[in-house]
Amino acid sequence: MQIKKFTHFGLIIDELTTAQGESWCFLGDNRSGIDQFVALLSARLANYSADLLHLPERAAFLTFQTQQEIFEEELRNDDSDFLDRQDPGTLVREFLPDYRNYLPLLKSFGMDRCLDLGYRHLSSGQARKLLLLRELTGGATTLLIENPYDGLDQASCHELNHTLHQLAGHNIELIVTVNRTDDIPPWCSHLALISEGRLSHSGPKDEILPLIVRDLASSLRKNDAVASVLLSPGHARENSREELVYLQDGFAGYGDNTLFAGLNLTIHTGDHTLITGHNGCGKSTLLDMITGDNSKCYANTMRVFGQRRGTGESIWEIKKQMGIVSPSLHREHRIPGSALQVVLSGLFDSIGLYKKVSPVEIKTARLWLAWIDLQDKSETPFRRLSFAEQRQVLIARALIKRPKLLILDEPTQGLDDINRNVLLDLLEKAAALNLTTMLFVSHRKDEQRPFFRREIKLDSFTP
Repeated sequence: MQIKKFTHFGLIIDELTTAQGESWCFLGDNRSGIDQFVALLSARLANYSADLLHLPERAAFLTFQTQQEIFEEELRNDDSDFLDRQDPGTLVREFLPDYRNYLPLLKSFGMDRCLDLGYRHLSSGQARKLLLLRELTGGATTLLIENPYDGLDQASCHELNHTLHQLAGHNIELIVTVNRTDDIPPWCSHLALISEGRLSHSGPKDEILPLIVRDLASSLRKNDAVASVLLSPGHARENSREELVYLQDGFAGYGDNTLFAGLNLTIHTGDHTLITGHNGCGKSTLLDMITGDNSKCYANTMRVFGQRRGTGESIWEIKKQMGIVSPSLHREHRIPGSALQVVLSGLFDSIGLYKKVSPVEIKTARLWLAWIDLQDKSETPFRRLSFAEQRQVLIARALIKRPKLLILDEPTQGLDDINRNVLLDLLEKAAALNLTTMLFVSHRKDEQRPFFRREIKLDSFTP
């Protein structure tokens, strides 16, 4: 790859040259210009100029947008309403027509047991691994991977690193982009920093990494004033021990596959809970049972806000007391609407804004957008925001109504170090002020903050 004097309104590259046998990692925060760099390499960028532009040939691209597009296509082709059973959609084996020649690779990714699952039934991490396997088995000579570690458990990250290390330098050119310094892969030979719309550093990793650490240490964001308004103690809940969730001998699965069994869980007000476990162990399924989005909630002995599931309760009345951020909710936001409208929709638990809002509510929503540094994009269509910006807007949407129970399924997926820590700091303040009770799914050890009073290791309940 060779680039000289590249100019775009969101990105400037004076010079960049990569060579065969090198493996590159590009680091940039959510508004650095790294999204434009990914768009350039994947031939989706327009309105630029360059003195020299030679991009990789036979390249395959794995991005969050790829996952979203495939999921939406699967939804459009869902024929469950016309069958006497649920339509599984495209099976994993159909994405990998030559899978028999790559069974050791599938096994190393933990995907050999998923061959008969439909794409819509995969976790976010499993879908990521599937698309990577599709490109690896499809003959690509260059792989561009956007945030490869988001949504993967530690074992899967280790397996992925092992595989990519083996691929590096063996007729495969690897280019990864990451938002977090902790995600810089150990196997990459070269490193580059994209900051404030410009490629500022590039070269061998050992030379560039100290420069990047120095520069990033001075780029702290100041949102304390906004956060203090949003989390004022006057909005704190009474410090009572109300039962929020009760599950006795809980179980879940699909077909003949059991995800977990024998789970006993009681969550009271203030029991901020971290849920961990490997990809596919049922973390998202457990949350969906609590929200009522998985029918297994009716087969289990479960109470939510003291109401037994399956006794005539209204799911929508229950959800009024919840704030939810999840990959599935993100995927479902396919309707038109601005960033401001999406935040306001959280007041009504709707996907889209259909009710009239007051000036006070609009002011509050703008404060939340200011907290996530997107006040200048309040009127931008949600679908035109980057993946990370969309995720931030959905977090603000969940928090705007100060829910009794805040359900967060990998909420930091796609966020850079600064935005991830801003979110965790805000949640820590919310916990201290007793504003909500949190259920938080994460694979990352550095997200296990002290305010989490308990941890559910779902691996312990997996057969």
